[in-house]
Amino acid sequence: MRAWLNGDLMADPTQAAVAVTDHGFTVGDGVFEAVKTVHGRPFALTRHLERLERSAAGLGLPVPDLDDVRRGVEAVLEGEGEDAPMGRLRITYTAGPHPMGSGRGGGPPTLVVAWSEIHPAAAETTVVTVPWTRNKHGATAGLKTTSYAENVIALAHAVERGGSEAVFANTAGNLCEGTGTNVFYVVDGELRTPSLASGCLAGVTRGLVVEWCGAREVDEPLSEVLAVASEAFLASTTRDVQAISRWDDRDLPAPGPVTRQCAETWAAREAETMEP
Repeated sequence: MRAWLNGDLMADPTQAAVAVTDHGFTVGDGVFEAVKTVHGRPFALTRHLERLERSAAGLGLPVPDLDDVRRGVEAVLEGEGEDAPMGRLRITYTAGPHPMGSGRGGGPPTLVVAWSEIHPAAAETTVVTVPWTRNKHGATAGLKTTSYAENVIALAHAVERGGSEAVFANTAGNLCEGTGTNVFYVVDGELRTPSLASGCLAGVTRGLVVEWCGAREVDEPLSEVLAVASEAFLASTTRDVQAISRWDDRDLPAPGPVTRQCAETWAAREAETMEP
């Protein structure tokens, strides 16, 4: 792992460096982005930084200096070339040091850019619907914040039941999203995915799949999706297009024909440019 903190490359990223009063640490008052790197270069970095800005604005944080973020990215990727392994950039931006409690007041924001190697995701996976719901009207709905305890609990629930991802309905009972993924499914040959009004995150991979593969955004009860979907897949920065082979107690083709076509389209378009 390599990490850059507030302008400086860290000698040892495992050593304490962020203040214990940092609001991102004490109350989860921060936002982040996870960006895939391929051959030492970040994929769709501009789209990720645009979302970082939107998430920060949603929390009422100062506008992040995106030039500064890019300098951090360059610092942690320096020396990586065509033979570099696949990696993940983690860009974290918090409110910075503040008094204990929920109120803000005091220090400047904290910006961290870190990179570590990752392995390609499996071609298929299993998912588990969890009993908790996403609140599409919540203050942080649709924002990529560091407050991930809900996702940690849900993912642990899914893993205990043999899944690699948890899937949420929203408070209306409609399909929403996974803990770190967006969900696509097929009905009568048509590719569908929940709309952003469902409260799901505006995933970068989600947006590109909608653009490149022509998915229709529609909000439907999760129970109906489970009953009628002929195939389904997850989309995320590190999974790309990943077929779902089992959803709760239902087996699905992995990949189905539409999923296979989407995966092939993704691979071809990703190879064309690193800034789609």
